[in-house]
Amino acid sequence: MAAHTNTQYSREQRWSLHGMTALVTGGTKGIGYAIVEELAGLGATVYTCSRNEVQLNECLHEWEKKGFQVSGSVCDVASETDRNELANKVSSFFDGKLNILINNVGTNIWKPTVEYTTGDFSFLMKTNLESAYHMCQLAHPLLKASGAANIVFISSVAGVVLLDTGSIYAATKDVNCY
Repeated sequence: MAAHTNTQYSREQRWSLHGMTALVTGGTKGIGYAIVEELAGLGATVYTCSRNEVQLNECLHEWEKKGFQVSGSVCDVASETDRNELANKVSSFFDGKLNILINNVGTNIWKPTVEYTTGDFSFLMKTNLESAYHMCQLAHPLLKASGAANIVFISSVAGVVLLDTGSIYAATKDVNCY
């Protein structure tokens, strides 16, 4: 029997994002945190944001110790002003070019549908849906300038399967919205 040669390669040999730039909204916890780590671990230079400055600084310090190229700033993506400022910071940081936009931010208010207020509705729509749409508009010139662009929306199974997450959250995370 002939000897079998090993054709498997390490992750580093198969995948590399060296030279690529990425913006991950809400990158300091949960899925966003894991995405930042993965992109940075593959060699991308990552910019992220969080509403929580203390948490952001803690994460930036951790990533620096790991040797990752990650920067970030405080931003509440529910605020149009904050989104505009974030886009300007990212444009400046990456010299007007961006390869990857990850619309990760999402939040929820857990209560029965009949108990939602118009303020609850507005907050969830601004945070989960409007911010992602607007970030795409703001990032478009940067993505186009890079010549190799990708946009990722983090959705939820709650958008297609009945879960006890609340009807407004489900509507904002419906994969068919995009």
